[in-house]
Amino acid sequence: MRVVVDQEKCQGHNRCIVVAEELFEIDDLGYAVAKGDGVVPAGLEDKARLAVANCPEFAITVED
Repeated sequence: MRVVVDQEKCQGHNRCIVVAEELFEIDDLGYAVAKGDGVVPAGLEDKARLAVANCPEFAITVED
């Protein structure tokens, strides 16, 4: 599983970081980006899905 943030959709609400700080970080402009290559470590799959559900701009997707 991998999380992807669409930088064109992200508006910097950063709810993803609140619910899954292990998977996301903030770039220099205040927008969310996936940490590393976006691979979700075992046991954090629910947090990845929660981040998707909490993004008001629908900027986060999960790839299997």
